[in-house]
Amino acid sequence: MTAAHSFSDERDAAPIPLSALQHAVYCLRQAALIHLERMWAENRFTAEGHVMHIASAIPGERQGRGVRRVTALPLACRRLNIAGVADLVEFQPSDDGEVPFPVEYKRGKAKLHRADEVQLCAQGLCLEEMTGHPVPEGALYYDKTKRRVIVPFDTELRRLTEKTVAALQDVFTSLQTPPAIYKASRCQACSLIDLCRPKATAKLARKWRDRMLISLLEAPGESL
Repeated sequence: MTAAHSFSDERDAAPIPLSALQHAVYCLRQAALIHLERMWAENRFTAEGHVMHIASAIPGERQGRGVRRVTALPLACRRLNIAGVADLVEFQPSDDGEVPFPVEYKRGKAKLHRADEVQLCAQGLCLEEMTGHPVPEGALYYDKTKRRVIVPFDTELRRLTEKTVAALQDVFTSLQTPPAIYKASRCQACSLIDLCRPKATAKLARKWRDRMLISLLEAPGESL
């Protein structure tokens, strides 16, 4: 067995981090740079997010008004091969036992994309497998608005979450980082922009495709 095959097998066996799903929805290349190539860089946004999670990173449990609240709860879903840690899970009483309600803390305010929602939904899928109870919804708490945003785990969001897991699994199995696609609204806010160099790498990719197309067109006896 070659070293490359061994590394690939290790990747296949290792669960996909829940945090990687948020990165993948935002940008699949970003997720690969962080979780496959082990690149990281801080900016103001990542630093603020880190500070926010310090308190919730301490494992603990408390009870109040009939609700059991657990912080830093380890989660896993064997079916999807994902794992991570929930900031907070509230176990709410019901006739059939406790119903898990995951709460994820985020900096800023609600986003236009669904990256935060996918990460939260993945926590719900883990809790469903772990507890055997349906998890119909969860909440995102944003520090700027100081409010919870309730997120229903409907069919569309569950499908997007599982699709994101599959895309990440393909990246980890192939060991291939996706090419850069420059989008100013996202790239400028990304802490990895100087490592990713999206404009330069996207330009090189276009040149490579152009050369390949020209070589195919010029090859004698070949037809597209």
